[in-house]
Amino acid sequence: MSAERTYRMLFLGSPGTGKGTYSMRLAEGFGLKHIATGDILRETVKKGGETADQIRKFIDKGELVPDEIIVQIIKGTLLSDEAKRGFTLDGFPRNINQARILDDMMRSIGWEFDYIFNVWAEKKNIVDRIVNRLQCANCNTVYNLVDNPPKNDTICDVCGNHMRHRPDDDRKTVLRRFEVYEMDTAPVVEHYRDRSTFYEIYTGGPVGLAEKDMLKIIREDG
Repeated sequence: MSAERTYRMLFLGSPGTGKGTYSMRLAEGFGLKHIATGDILRETVKKGGETADQIRKFIDKGELVPDEIIVQIIKGTLLSDEAKRGFTLDGFPRNINQARILDDMMRSIGWEFDYIFNVWAEKKNIVDRIVNRLQCANCNTVYNLVDNPPKNDTICDVCGNHMRHRPDDDRKTVLRRFEVYEMDTAPVVEHYRDRSTFYEIYTGGPVGLAEKDMLKIIREDG
């Protein structure tokens, strides 16, 4: 990665389209900070405390965590030393208010997004993908038993730790998350659509194909 070039990437998309997977893979490939809002919130819940209890109630219902909580988490992470060289961000913003806050935050630092990837797939396939999703309890790597399985059904390929089925990935909660997405988060895509750095990426096929599409865009740009 050249010293002059920045790689600040925002990943948008409905639940189950692979935001976390592609965000993590590109972060690893370019040596960037991977900022995954969902993982940060789950780690906060794991540590316990009053804020953790508040967050857990929203996650368990498939609803969005209030702006005042998530904004402070994101702001602190963006300003961390690890994010100065570049980052991939997924899971935020999840509503128009958060998008505007993020825009103001980026401008105040003097940054812009180099790439905004809206990842999408057919809704009828996404629910089955989510309920078959596994995540490593140690390094947070995400797998899918349908189209991106680990070599061993219960062991992470990356760190060798045991994997888990996230409790908020049951079918009822997933369908509720879709309702929340359509109501609150889908307008965020339109908020960014007119920007020159916005790209639509189809993720309904093998993981490798969509990743190649993203890498092609990045390489042709620089």
